[in-house]
Amino acid sequence: MKKKILVVGGAGYIGSHVVLEFMEQGAEVTVLDNLSSGQRINLFPEAKFIYGCLHDRYLLKEVFASEKYDAVVHLAAFKAAGESMLEPEMYARNNINGTMNLLEAVSKSPTRIFIFSSTAAVYGSPSYLPVDEKHPVDPLNFYGFTKLEIESFLSWYGQLKGVKYANLRYFNAAGYDPQGRVKGLEQNPANLIPVVMETATGLRARVEVFGSDFETADGTGVRDYIHVSDLASAHYKAFQYLEGDPKSITVNLATGQGYSVLDVIQMTEKISGRKVPYKMVGRREGDPAELYASSLTAKELLGWQAEWSSLQQLISTTWEVYKEDLKTGN
Repeated sequence: MKKKILVVGGAGYIGSHVVLEFMEQGAEVTVLDNLSSGQRINLFPEAKFIYGCLHDRYLLKEVFASEKYDAVVHLAAFKAAGESMLEPEMYARNNINGTMNLLEAVSKSPTRIFIFSSTAAVYGSPSYLPVDEKHPVDPLNFYGFTKLEIESFLSWYGQLKGVKYANLRYFNAAGYDPQGRVKGLEQNPANLIPVVMETATGLRARVEVFGSDFETADGTGVRDYIHVSDLASAHYKAFQYLEGDPKSITVNLATGQGYSVLDVIQMTEKISGRKVPYKMVGRREGDPAELYASSLTAKELLGWQAEWSSLQQLISTTWEVYKEDLKTGN
């Protein structure tokens, strides 16, 4: 019998790749999304779609009453760190209140597996590298705080309601489905790689590089980038793990190595054949010189490791989607 999975936020950038992975593994997937940042182009006809919001508690009750799901994958959150510092109420309402509504619905249903899209932002500035799951948690922005609060709520729901959960702490998600099945571009991106792509296609005049005097090989910040298809496979492996083991888990999803801002720009120029203008500007407050992580726990518990996350694969799969969008003039 096919496993039934509810993917909340399944029309988004990461969510659509997660939907693909579960379908490829033979699951029957239902997407719940309000399309505030997700896109219809990222919906697949093989998956059911429910248009709805986590603030609609009556809808959530109906969703879980109409179907018995083997697991919920929760990816519906606002995620711009800078914006979260300007609009904390919006982030609290969407990320925390929305999740609590979802947890209420889950706890009143037979579903007991909850896979949560968390973030490396819970760690804050690194005390040591690579960052592992034992690293202190001390978020530098309100976005990271909301994710850490949700992790705490999940711990209580595990104790009180028997919900088994996986907190998947992503580092920098990047890349696109290597088979080109996900077409939707991120709207108003804040992350480096889509910003670089928008510059390569002419949508932006230049990339602003925040800091040129870090103690790194080229003076620019170094980050750990993880291919979104690798993230997607980790979600499925987390589901398999929780099906067979009663213990909830918290794991990093990363590669253990980093690439600098200039590495990303230069690789994009090489693959696209286009110039990517950039301007060095001042550092952003709180930005560490380097941030990369250990995923040994994910390898040990889930049998997972990154396969698509070389810089060449990250950039080439992303450029294919942006190049196609440039051709069609969307």
